[in-house]
Amino acid sequence: MLESRDTGLLVVDIQGKLARLVEGSESLIANTARLVQGAKALGLPVVWLEQNPDKLGATVPELQPLQAGTLVLPKYSFGALGEPTVADALAGTGVGHWLVCGIEAHICVYQSVLGLLASGARVSLVVDAVSSRTAANRELAIGQLATRGATLTSVEMCLYELMGDCRHPAFRQILALVK
Repeated sequence: MLESRDTGLLVVDIQGKLARLVEGSESLIANTARLVQGAKALGLPVVWLEQNPDKLGATVPELQPLQAGTLVLPKYSFGALGEPTVADALAGTGVGHWLVCGIEAHICVYQSVLGLLASGARVSLVVDAVSSRTAANRELAIGQLATRGATLTSVEMCLYELMGDCRHPAFRQILALVK
């Protein structure tokens, strides 16, 4: 069961032209926005990764306002934990369970999730907030990660699981996000 006190959100590489080329790009960006807003409402640490931002560009403009008050880190390895500064930053949060979203599901998301699992973290892959350029690669990554220990969830499912109760102080805010 997800618990706010031990959960963080890792947003992987939703940046540059590639973010416009993945399957269901508009849905990916909208779902990521809802997920980040929900995570912030619940007080979760949010960490954004940007793959080689000087060459590939920054996080897409629609999501940049949501980066305020969060950690934004560049990386050059495909897997998050292959980058020492990212590994140190994630470890420094004290989070034991990561929600992971982003692109591309079969490359950077895949390798980041495997790295987190190998480090002993628990991972929930937010399947309606991950994508790849092809549906086949997206589905392959989701299937592989599920067999390797990641839990599958959705934006609405994980936010409600984190609240656990309609009396949660953020309930109305979350409800407005998912309606």
